[in-house]
Amino acid sequence: MKDNNISRRSFIRISSLAAGAIAIAGCTKPATESNEPAHKQPGDMTKRTNPNTGDSVSVLGYGCMRLPVVDADSGVIDQEAVNEQVDYALEHGVNYFDSSPMYCKGKSEEAMGIALSRHPRDSYYIATKLSNFAPESQSAEASEAMFRRSLELFKTDYIDYYLLHSVGNGGLENMHRRYFDNGMIDFMKEQRAKGVIRNLGFSFHGDIACFNELLEMHDRGDIHWDFVQIQLNYINWEHPAEDNGITAEWLYNELVRRQIPAVIMEPLLGGRLANVPATVFTKMKERRSDESVASWAFRFAAMPGVLTVLSGMTYMEHVKDNIATYSPLQDIDEDEHLFLMTSAAAIVENGEIPCTACAYCMPCPYGVDIPGNFAHFNKCIADDNMPHDRRDPDYARARRAYLVSYDRSVERMRQADRCIACGSCLSACPQSIDIPAQLARVDKYTEQLKQNKA
Repeated sequence: MKDNNISRRSFIRISSLAAGAIAIAGCTKPATESNEPAHKQPGDMTKRTNPNTGDSVSVLGYGCMRLPVVDADSGVIDQEAVNEQVDYALEHGVNYFDSSPMYCKGKSEEAMGIALSRHPRDSYYIATKLSNFAPESQSAEASEAMFRRSLELFKTDYIDYYLLHSVGNGGLENMHRRYFDNGMIDFMKEQRAKGVIRNLGFSFHGDIACFNELLEMHDRGDIHWDFVQIQLNYINWEHPAEDNGITAEWLYNELVRRQIPAVIMEPLLGGRLANVPATVFTKMKERRSDESVASWAFRFAAMPGVLTVLSGMTYMEHVKDNIATYSPLQDIDEDEHLFLMTSAAAIVENGEIPCTACAYCMPCPYGVDIPGNFAHFNKCIADDNMPHDRRDPDYARARRAYLVSYDRSVERMRQADRCIACGSCLSACPQSIDIPAQLARVDKYTEQLKQNKA
């Protein structure tokens, strides 16, 4: 941690001094917040100003990783629902849309291109990525083709925010192979100079050496990063998301001191913070009874210096709830910050698996539904439905509820007992989860319940 790192509490005190632009200590041109009216009507969405381009960006960003589908088996995008949700989002001030060539089984960019192109091009900002994870996509020719395909699918001749995707996942060697050895970093800088890319950045997961190297390049003037996307939420603020021991607070402060606007991903940790343990849920409702528990996470993530907070919104109710949270944004005060830190500690102690349901680990070669197994296990923990004591009068009911809900949530042939610990999923996980070990944990507990031995 650097000596001049800035704490969240310092920002809370600073933000109380100005209703309009928020001045970050040590920063001369941060992402600034517009002065919005106090009532919640269409058009009241809080906006932040990008210091590099002057873009007025909605503090709520529309994540396009989990678009609505016609049915779960086919994965076919429900284009009518996408169009309806995009129309509603734009009408209510959301103007930042984040996609990738790999999202929604490769269909996200196409679906969003259809939905967005029905509106004036200057009414929204497109963010997408160079997602050249597969070895066959890492040559200069294949990577450039991926970039041009994104332009084609979005029906545009420029990308507002373009990212090197998931830098750090796979280490330094992988980062250099994907972006430097093939000349793609120079290609992207050229595209930025031409205006085909308006802002160039990267999203980070994994090996901190990659994060440091890219920021050192920025410091030396080798390349200017217009923005950086990091994982930030009230769990990972003090508790590392990955095995590298790096907290969201540290990542955030490294960007703040360089005056690099931050884009936030995983504010809900793949939905975990919308389904908090019952004790935390009750306390949140006591404090803000009319608002969802998810709103706490979204408000926390929208701290000063953040340009936009991404939310993967599958259903219209997600869109409406998130828009209400940010129309306008009510900053987290110091007391609420302390409350969330206490809540985070309680959630971490619960033992949930830190899966965000990104599905980068899928498909499993043996058919295991990895995110589905973890989602069910985490939900049972959050709902306090993890029977352990056969002497408990409620044990039989809870045992049956767990086993029945497991079979309903995850097909029998895709449950945790199908894992053979081949390890093919390990390098794909942005959270550095020991997936085979956690699947074994799920299977062991389930088998104990089946045998009435838990």
